[in-house]
This record gives sequence, C-alpha cells and structure tokens, in this order.
Amino acid sequence: MTSPDAREPGAPDAGSAGDRTPDAAEFARPTGATGPFDPPERTRPAVALPPPASPAQQAAFGRPAAVAGSFAGDRPSPPARPVLPPPPEAVLRAFRAPAGQAGLQEPPGGRPGRRRTSAGPWWKPDAKSDPWRDPHAPAALTGPAVFEEESEQEGPVVVDRKGRRKLRLRDLSVRVAALVVLAVLLAGVLGGGVGYLLTREASETPLLAPGTTLSETDDAVTREPGSVSDIAADVAPAVVSIEVRVGEVGATGSGVVVDGEGGYIVTNNHVVSGADGVDGAEIRAVFSDGTGSEARIVGRDPASDIAVVKVERPGLVTASLGSVDDVVVGDPVVAIGSPLGLAGTVTSGIVSALDRPVRLAGEGSDTNAVISAVQTDAPINPGNSGGALVDATGAVIGINTAIASLGGGSVGLGFAIPIDTARGIAEQLIATGSAVHASLGVNTRSVTDGARNGALVLNVEPGSAAAEAGVQEQDVVIRVDDQEVGSSEELVVAVDSHRPGDVVTLELIRGGASTTVQATLDQA
Repeated sequence: MTSPDAREPGAPDAGSAGDRTPDAAEFARPTGATGPFDPPERTRPAVALPPPASPAQQAAFGRPAAVAGSFAGDRPSPPARPVLPPPPEAVLRAFRAPAGQAGLQEPPGGRPGRRRTSAGPWWKPDAKSDPWRDPHAPAALTGPAVFEEESEQEGPVVVDRKGRRKLRLRDLSVRVAALVVLAVLLAGVLGGGVGYLLTREASETPLLAPGTTLSETDDAVTREPGSVSDIAADVAPAVVSIEVRVGEVGATGSGVVVDGEGGYIVTNNHVVSGADGVDGAEIRAVFSDGTGSEARIVGRDPASDIAVVKVERPGLVTASLGSVDDVVVGDPVVAIGSPLGLAGTVTSGIVSALDRPVRLAGEGSDTNAVISAVQTDAPINPGNSGGALVDATGAVIGINTAIASLGGGSVGLGFAIPIDTARGIAEQLIATGSAVHASLGVNTRSVTDGARNGALVLNVEPGSAAAEAGVQEQDVVIRVDDQEVGSSEELVVAVDSHRPGDVVTLELIRGGASTTVQATLDQA
C-alpha cells in the first residue's frame, strides 16, 4: 500500500518540464461503486420532489405572461472589475518562485503527480463509518460539556469549573507537607526572636540620663514698634483689676489709671454701683505687679456708665488718653482687662463701627445709659468692663463696657464708651462727684414708615424743654440740628452730645408734614 503523495521510482515531478498526461486508469470508478463519488456498497437516498404548485400559488408567485425574463432585468449591471496594474519589479523579485518551482506553495523539485486509487484517503477502510466523509450523515446536538469534578482529578493542583487552578493540600505528599509546616514554624520562631531582642534592647536603655541638655534656637524674636506685644507692654501697667465684695458675693471688673499722682482710676458704673453706700462692702484695685490697694468711690454716673475710684498709692503708671476723632473703621485695636477674673488679658481686633447707639442696663445696677459706642471685634467677656480699648499708638480710645451675645460670652461684638465722653464725665466726677447731662424731656420709641426712621414722642414732661418748644405727643423727631435721628437711642445720644442751656433745632413729622421747632435744653 502506498501513500497518496508517494510516486513510483522514475516518475517525473508534477511541476517539471516533463509533465505527463494522466491516464484514465487513475481516475476510473472503483469496482463496486454504483454512482459518482459514492463509496462502495452505499446507495444515495432518493430525493423527494416537491408537489406541483397550485393555481393559487401560480397566480400569486408565478411570472406574468408579459415578462420573458427575470423581474430584475432592468437592474443596472455592476461595474466592470478594474484591472490591477502589474506589481513592481521589486515585489516580483521578492516573491518570485525559486528556480525549479511552479509556485510558492510547492516544495523544492516540484509537486508530485497525484494518484487517486481505492487505497487513497477517501477510500480508507473506515470510510463507510466516518460521518465527516459521508455527505448524507445526519447532524445531531449532543449534551453540554462535562467537567471533571475536583474529587476525580488527580494531583495536588486541580481546576475548578471556572478554570481556576487550586492547590489541594490533602494530595500533597507527606514530605512536602512537612517542609511547609517546618518553614512556617521557622518563620514564627525567627519573628518572635527578633521582636524579643528588640524589646529587650529597648528596655535595657537607662531610664535617667543625667546631664542631658535640650537644643534651643539662637534666633531672637523681632517685635516691631506698634505690635500688639509692644502696645501691651506699654499699657498693661496702667490697667488694673477691680475686685468688689459685698458680704459673701464678689465680682470682678477692670479699670484704667487716668491720674497716677492722685490715684484716680476710671471704671464702669455697673462694676462698683453695688458696693456704693453698703456697709461692709469692699472695693480693691489689683495692679499688674500683683499688689493691691483699697479703693474708694469718687463718683458714679448711671447715665453714662462711668465711675471713678481712688486709691492711696501715688506714682502709678498713667494711661495715655487719645480721641475717637482720629479713629476710622478698620483700625487695629487692643483690649486689655480682666475677663472672667483673668488679670492682664490682652485681645486684639479692629474697629468694627463708630457712633453705634447702644442702650446699657447693668444687671443689679442702677445704670440706665445710651452711649454712642465704638464697636470692635476684639473678644470682650464679662470682667473686661472698665478696661482699656487701645489704638495702634498705645493711646486709650475707649472704656470697654458691653458685649452683644446670645449665650453670655463674647461673640465678636464688643462696645466701648468713647474716651472723649469718658474723659469729660471723669473730670466732672473728680471735680464735683457728679456729672450733668442735657435733657429734652420726652419719652420716645423707635418707629419707621418704610421710607424713614425716627423717634416717636410718647409723652412730654410738663415744663420740660420739649414742652416749652411746642413738641407734642405723636410727633416723630427725625433730626437734631444737623444730626439725623433714626431711633429713640439716637435721639438720646444727639441730645446728650450738647450741654444744658444749648439751643437745638428739632425737625419733626406732624400730621404727615415736616416742621421745625427750637428747644433750649435743660439739665438732667
């Protein structure tokens, strides 16, 4: 038996110049074959012809009598396939068949001639049972792929249904398992030993090290003139803590030394008013060096919340008093006092507003004042009252007196009595023990009509300056001289900025019309 590609000795190659014409015996039907290309003893099954078309089908799908050809006879013919140009000479040289070969797929020496015999591949003995060689073999679907269970697989490495490789320890040999366990134990012993040695060395370090010195920087801190620290160093000695004790009850405030030789200290009226005229009450001034002296009340002014106390201690550091006329919103300021009993506390901020009308009513005090305050965001807390609000030059521009708070502490809104007002009241108290204020003689409340604000007159005191000027109830005061009035507090501040006996012009809204009157202010 010979293979299909074998050739007899002396036969010429298929691709050689001596190609021959194959004879008919090579392509003759094998003995016993009944039809073309059928294997021996196999019969082609009969092909069932379809039944003839019915008249209805002929009418629906038959070609019309007037049509001789296909229905697409008028369809344009496709364009002719373009003729490709011959390949370049370089391509021909690169891909040309070597000498002695008829094509690229032939082995050297040419392709041998094919012989078709009954012993060829098609006519192998198992051809009758090979469905791939039988064109009439039926096709059928088989079941799904069957995966071998892990338990049926051999070896320590198995493959699960998702194709993942796993290590199965139970199939490891005893020797390999022993080596793995030994390696784990060895790693644990080494780790434990290293940890023990490290901790043992750390614990053996001496707990005490006599003579140890810590490093420090040699760079000096630069404090420029006008800095907060520079201001605090200059002003803090002139600010004192005021301690008031009445029986078993005590309170703390602050004060500013305004006359060092005379021992006069300015503070708030609500700080010391509870001890005035009370037997056994004690007021004490504590200075920045920690020493203290007994203080006596010189005078109090509930209408401005200013009071002056005196200590018998000459030579005190006196604060420099400035003026709010030189202050603008946004200027830096420093608050110095004893908030919450913490003496010598320094906080800083800016001037938030000027000429802010604020009504003061100290709890447990007879203070009933309206001031044109300096507003600041420097933190001010209970105990700062009576302390100094200082500008960048170190001059006192206000006496801290109140805070605006929802919870009782500083929320960034503090108010100070302008030092110009505090200076005038303090001079009167030191000179006479009391202070005088101008009075208009009306009770008012703040109103607005949506366009303008003013102070509505609720009642007029008989014989007062307002009554003499013809001011009536339900009048709305909107101006005092050239100063606009938008609330009852602004009216009090405008009147208080004058002295008793001054003549002022009041602009009123009466019956929807504007009118003006002249009033000579009384003494409150």
